[in-house]
Amino acid sequence: MDHGKRINRINRILAIAILFSLTLLGCLGRLAWLQLAPGGNMARPVNVPAKDGWKRYAVTQRQRQLVLDTGRGDFLDRYGNPITGETYDALAFFPVFPSIEGNRTALRQLAEVLHTEEGVIARFWEGLHEPKFWPRTGSDKPMQLQQEQADAIKRLRLDGVKVLAYRNRYRSEFAAKHFIGFTSQHPEWVALRFQKELASGKHHLTEQVGGTGLEKSLDSYLHGIGPLSISYFMDGRNKPLSGLDMRLIAPRNPYYPLQVVTTIDLELQNKLEAYALHSGLKEGAIVVLDAVSGDVTAMVSLPELYPDRFSTSDGSEWINYALKAVEPGSIFKLVTAAAALEAVVAEREEHFHCSGEYGKYGLSCWKKGGHGDITMKEGLAQSCNIVFATLAERLKPAQLERTAASLGVVGQVGWYSDKRGDQAAARQLRLLEEEEPGRIFQSSGAQYTPDGGVMAQTGIGQRDVRISPLQAANLIVTLLNGGKVREPRLVSEIRYANGQSMVGFPRHAVKGKGRIGAETASWLIRRMEEVVDRGTGMSIRSGHWKVAGKSGTAETTKGGAARNHQWFAGFGPVESPRYAVAVLAAYRAPGSSHLATRMFREVMDIAASLETTSRSYVTDRTTRH
Repeated sequence: MDHGKRINRINRILAIAILFSLTLLGCLGRLAWLQLAPGGNMARPVNVPAKDGWKRYAVTQRQRQLVLDTGRGDFLDRYGNPITGETYDALAFFPVFPSIEGNRTALRQLAEVLHTEEGVIARFWEGLHEPKFWPRTGSDKPMQLQQEQADAIKRLRLDGVKVLAYRNRYRSEFAAKHFIGFTSQHPEWVALRFQKELASGKHHLTEQVGGTGLEKSLDSYLHGIGPLSISYFMDGRNKPLSGLDMRLIAPRNPYYPLQVVTTIDLELQNKLEAYALHSGLKEGAIVVLDAVSGDVTAMVSLPELYPDRFSTSDGSEWINYALKAVEPGSIFKLVTAAAALEAVVAEREEHFHCSGEYGKYGLSCWKKGGHGDITMKEGLAQSCNIVFATLAERLKPAQLERTAASLGVVGQVGWYSDKRGDQAAARQLRLLEEEEPGRIFQSSGAQYTPDGGVMAQTGIGQRDVRISPLQAANLIVTLLNGGKVREPRLVSEIRYANGQSMVGFPRHAVKGKGRIGAETASWLIRRMEEVVDRGTGMSIRSGHWKVAGKSGTAETTKGGAARNHQWFAGFGPVESPRYAVAVLAAYRAPGSSHLATRMFREVMDIAASLETTSRSYVTDRTTRH
C-alpha cells in the first residue's frame, strides 16, 4: 500500500512538472512570436517589410543603438588646449511604430524649433531603418542644438525623439587641421591590419580609422577601447518600454581615451589660418618652427580641409602643402652657396659679372640688363641667377647633393622612430607619413653625371629640385643651430586620460647626413639679414621684429599653363631668433605680386604680437636655452 501511494505521488509530481514545463514553453513561444515572427496583425519595426522575416527582427536591438562618442583619443596643443573633441546637444530620432511618432501639433512645434518644415521632419523620420541624428545643413554630422532649442524639444516629450550629448570629433569653432587629418571608414585596410583584433571583437570593419595626418600615423594609439552608445529598448509592438527605454553602454577604464599632446601653439595656428584665408592665398602653406628646438609651432595648408565632406574626387583637398615637395627657386641658392664654400670652389668675396644673360642653356638673370660686377655675398642678397649657375657648374653633383643632405633638404626630415631606444619605438613610427622627400636630382649615385645645363638650373632651384615648406623651414633652423639638422616634432607625448604620461617623443637630431661647418652656417645667416636690409626682401624691413630670410620664385606648370611657386624662408627676431618660417604661395600666375614675401612679414608680426601674452609651455619637460 505504501509502495502504491509513493508511485501515485511521483506520478502527480511528474504530471505537475510536465504541465508547468508546457506552460513555460508556451509563454516563451508566444514571446518569440511577438518579437520575431513576420506577417499577421502583429507590429513590426517601421519600414521593415513583413517578407524580410525573422532575420530582420533579429537585428532590431542593434538597429536601436546610437554611438554618442567613438572613444577615440583627442589632440591637445602644447598648452593643453583641445584641438579635437567637443560635446554638444544633438537631436536623435529612433525608428518607432508610426502611431506613436507624435501628433501633427507636436511635429509642427518640433519643426518650428528646428527652423524647418513639418514635412521634412516626417520624411526623415519615416525613412529611418536605424537611429540617426538630425544633420546640420550641408553635412552628415549632427546639428548642434542651442540651449533654448534643447529645452523646447525636451518639453515636447515625443517618443522616439531624444536630446543627447554628442561628442563631435572636429571642433566647430575653428577649421580642421591638415596635420591632424581625418577619420573615415576603410574596411579593406582594417581587415588587412587588424585580423586578430577583428576575430576577438576588439575592432569592427565599419569603425572609423585614421585616413591622413596624425589620425593615421597614431591610429593604433587613438583607437581607444570602445564607443559610448545608447540603446533605445522597444517591446514586441515597437513601443518604448516604460522605465527601460534608454540605457548607456560605455567601456569602463579610467586610463582611456588617450590624449595626444602636440607641439602646436593653437592660438598662433588659428590666427595664421584666418590670415592665410584673407591674404589671397589659394594653394600653399605656412610652416612655423621653434628656432631652437625645431618643434612645429604652426602648420597651415590651403585649400581648407573639411573632414565631413569633400567636394572633389581626386583627393586634392587632402593635400597638406606643408609636406608637399615642389620647386624651391632661389631659396635653394642658400644650399648652392653652402656647397660652394664647403667644397672650396669659390671665395666669399669673389667677384662675378652679370650681364643679364648666362650665355648658354637659355638661362638668364631675373634682372634685365644684369647686376654688373657683383660679389658672391651680394649675389645672394640680390638673388643673382648668373652667380649661382656659375657656382653650380663648378661643383660635382655629389658635392651639391651631400651638402643638401647635410642641411636636411634631401629625403624626409619629420620626426621618426626607428627602434633606437626611444620610448615610442615599440614599432617604426613616422609622425608625418605624408611628407614628400626632398631631392636634388631626378637620379643620384656615383654613376649619375648631369651636364652643365642641368647643374646650372639645379643651382638656382629649378630643374629636378624639390623641397617642402617643412624642409625649407628646417633648413633655417639648421643654419641657426650651426649646421646641426633637427627632426621637427609635431607630438611631444601621449598621455592617459588621468594625465599620466604613457609615451614620450624625444627631440632628435638627424643622423647620418653629415654637417656643414658652423662658419658657413653663420655666413649664410648674415647674408639673409642683408637680403632684407638691402636686397630682394627690402619691402619687409618694417614690422614688430627685425627679420631675415631669402625669397624665391620657381617656374612650374599646372594643367599645361605656366605658373610660379613663390617662396620666402627666414627667421625672426634677428637679435634672438624665436621662429623659423617658410611660406609657399603655390601655382601663382606669372607676373603676380610676390605674395609669399608679404605673408612672411605678416606671419612674423602675428607671432610677435602673441609673444606679449603670458603662456607657459606646460608639456615641455626640458628647459629651453
